[in-house]
Amino acid sequence: MSHHHPEKRTVLTKRVDECDSLHDVFLSCLPAFGGAFLRRVYTILDTAIGMGCPFTLSIAGPITVSGQHQTWLQPLLETGWIAYLSTTDAVCYHDGHRSLNGHKNPVHEVPIFGDDAALRDDKTIRVTDMAFDEDVLFDQDRFLTAMLQRPEFQRKMTGTEMRNILGRFYAAQEQANGASEGLLATCERLAIPIFVGAPGDGSVFLNSMKLWAMKQAGLIEDYNFDLDLHAEVFEACAYHYWGIFQNPVGALATLILGGGVPKNYNLQPEPALGQILGLPNVRGYNFDVQIVTAPVTDGSLSSCFPAEAVTWGKVDKDTYTEATESLQCDYSLVMPFIVKALLDNRAYYAKKAEEVGEEHLFAHNPKARGYLRPKTGYRLFEKREEIVKSLREAVQLNHEWLREGLDYPLALR
Repeated sequence: MSHHHPEKRTVLTKRVDECDSLHDVFLSCLPAFGGAFLRRVYTILDTAIGMGCPFTLSIAGPITVSGQHQTWLQPLLETGWIAYLSTTDAVCYHDGHRSLNGHKNPVHEVPIFGDDAALRDDKTIRVTDMAFDEDVLFDQDRFLTAMLQRPEFQRKMTGTEMRNILGRFYAAQEQANGASEGLLATCERLAIPIFVGAPGDGSVFLNSMKLWAMKQAGLIEDYNFDLDLHAEVFEACAYHYWGIFQNPVGALATLILGGGVPKNYNLQPEPALGQILGLPNVRGYNFDVQIVTAPVTDGSLSSCFPAEAVTWGKVDKDTYTEATESLQCDYSLVMPFIVKALLDNRAYYAKKAEEVGEEHLFAHNPKARGYLRPKTGYRLFEKREEIVKSLREAVQLNHEWLREGLDYPLALR
């Protein structure tokens, strides 16, 4: 009996002082252990970008409070590689702090293991090692309350619509107060949809609840804003359907940073399309990279490897052994270096294109085409109506299968 042995990968390394780029460091100076996981994460991202795959991006954690959005996330969004973003309501709420009147650069550092009672007496709010005055929260609430009463919000809409408008208001505040552009303003400018799987679990929605409660109590006459969760989930499914059937590459990639609801929301379109709506030939992500801190033995969705998602159909079963990786790490440690290396790669290909021409470059280095896709991006938010219409038509064609699943012998009391 013959046994198949996988091809042996010889461990080849370089001295760091022989490397002329971060790309070279990632490929040649991380041979083993945790470093090898990081190398595989970087290699998969490099491959997926080179293929021209649209990326979905899931981010949990206080990325806007900490300023990480401005250091590496927004530069990543501006490459044109990202199709949509899945995050938390809190990320959207705290994104506005730097734009508020009278609160220039409101976030400062504090010790993680300092005196929290003293901070409370000083009316200082702490998020790990980031802090800001309590007045920032009250002013943020006043801003959101005033905004949500505006005429453009007095209807039922998806959360992607609400956050697009919110990004427009944040952008105006930032420009008026000389603040640098925030996350939602960037996504509004680039027409990148922002999904929040748990909208009730954050202070943007809490301010809407305040206005709703005031209307219920007879304190205000009209407040008609409402979230259309059905339409928002369907919109996310429509983007996945677009990615695997209508986008020229015919494949999707995902980058998951932290776990929780953003991760689940990012992964649920495939089972929604295949299992729930019964549409044929639906595939999961061709590339799946995640950087999480939770140990896989805790049994949570936050920690589960992409291989587990294969059993649900969320990740493609034919590609996962070579095109997925899970790195157990705090993403704030590594993402600045990963993004910088990928941006340097893009700059290298752009320089080469100027020297030899795109046609010659793409013929001799096909990966350059994916890197140099238009920076304008996919602008899916602007195309959402036609993309959603396409999925609605697919659902109509699947009417027989859907009707067959309407009945079950329920045990009633």
